Amino acid sequence: GLPVDLLPRLASVCSVDDHAFLWLPKSIDQFIAMLCGEEDVVCPPRLPTKQVGRKGKKLIRNGIAATTRPFLTLEALRPTVRHFVDQYSAVCQPDRVKVCDGSEEENQELIRELVKQGRLQKLTKLENCYLARTDPGDVARVEKQTYVCTEKKEDAVPTTKPGVESKLGNWKSPVEMEEELGKKFPGCMKGRTMYVIPYSMGPVGSPLSKIGIQLTDSEYVVASMRIMTRMGKKVLDTLGDEEFVRCLHSVGRPLEAGEEDVPWPCNPKNVTIVHYPQKNEIKSYGSGYGGNSLLGKKC
Repeated sequence: GLPVDLLPRLASVCSVDDHAFLWLPKSIDQFIAMLCGEEDVVCPPRLPTKQVGRKGKKLIRNGIAATTRPFLTLEALRPTVRHFVDQYSAVCQPDRVKVCDGSEEENQELIRELVKQGRLQKLTKLENCYLARTDPGDVARVEKQTYVCTEKKEDAVPTTKPGVESKLGNWKSPVEMEEELGKKFPGCMKGRTMYVIPYSMGPVGSPLSKIGIQLTDSEYVVASMRIMTRMGKKVLDTLGDEEFVRCLHSVGRPLEAGEEDVPWPCNPKNVTIVHYPQKNEIKSYGSGYGGNSLLGKKC
């Protein structure tokens, strides 16, 4: 019931230095005065901190309680990254888009959701250990459906004698492959969330590391990429406006309104994994198995 002109004021108080804040006013009068600009909440650069259980750090001063989880939104993305996200969210048509911050809080939320969905089963005898049971048709890397797409075939696979099939990789022209994928990716994320994963293969900032942005509709992939890579806001800050590896992944199983999901969504009959080395792109469709869906390992 707040007046519309007070909402920007509320947003500015709830986000300070790229962190999300939960403000605890001492009274309703203080809350209204703050919104109207009659009273400011001062947040000095260095606030006293204390650890609060497993929920991360908590900052308390002048009636403010704040979690230290980074506050990432689409608006915070640099233009090149935002264009990549907008381009494929329009194609894949997810119900929502979420930028991943890599925090422990986010990870625990994802794990709880995966357990609820039946995709993870907690192993009680070991701490922080879970069992994932994949679909029987989605249990391994699929070399036969993995392609390297370059303008010239000799740039991707060895040249063989006429009539001899190459055993060291598969090649298709980018034009032919894009026509094929153009029949698969449109609408593939309906009913699901598109997660934006900023990741670094190697220490963030190292000249030897590779930074990429992976788009996926799999919570399992997000949780696994957090283990395998460095991910979150620090990666975006380090990337700046530089180029990055563009990664697109979908389990290939959209959900219609009201449709019940399966424990391990996938589309094994239509799995396709594609590398475009000349465009710095990787695309994966139809599999949730780690070898096919964690695209950092392919960058």
